[in-house]
Amino acid sequence: MELVFFFLVLVAGMLAPAQAGINAELSRHLHSNFLAALVSFCVGTAALLLYSLALRLPWPPVSALARAPWWVWIGGLCGAYLVTVTITAAPRLGATAMFGAFLTGQLLASLALDHFGLFGYPEHPISGWRLLGVALLFAGVFLVRKF
Repeated sequence: MELVFFFLVLVAGMLAPAQAGINAELSRHLHSNFLAALVSFCVGTAALLLYSLALRLPWPPVSALARAPWWVWIGGLCGAYLVTVTITAAPRLGATAMFGAFLTGQLLASLALDHFGLFGYPEHPISGWRLLGVALLFAGVFLVRKF
């Protein structure tokens, strides 16, 4: 089963540079990175709403939402920032350099999240090998951008 999740995440990772390019092209037509991000989120919201309705997913009670920690509400802000930045950066950096830097940032944050067990992640201490992996990604981003 773990292999299935690895594959699903791999496909999601493959879609990310396509999404950035698609959204950057949308931005050129709308003459606004922010409006392109808004349209992208509206289309995604509509798709998720239709999917939820088709599956007849029950809506959670308000009390369950009220019990959630404050930080669960900032995920949408993170997504808005991510989509807007990739729309802006894609035409300037290219897909490989942009997502190399993106992946490196993800790994740096992931090291901290795992090390401290933040946001529900299990604790996994930072090690020299993990740091070396991130350093190699930094080197790769440099090489991709330079050549």
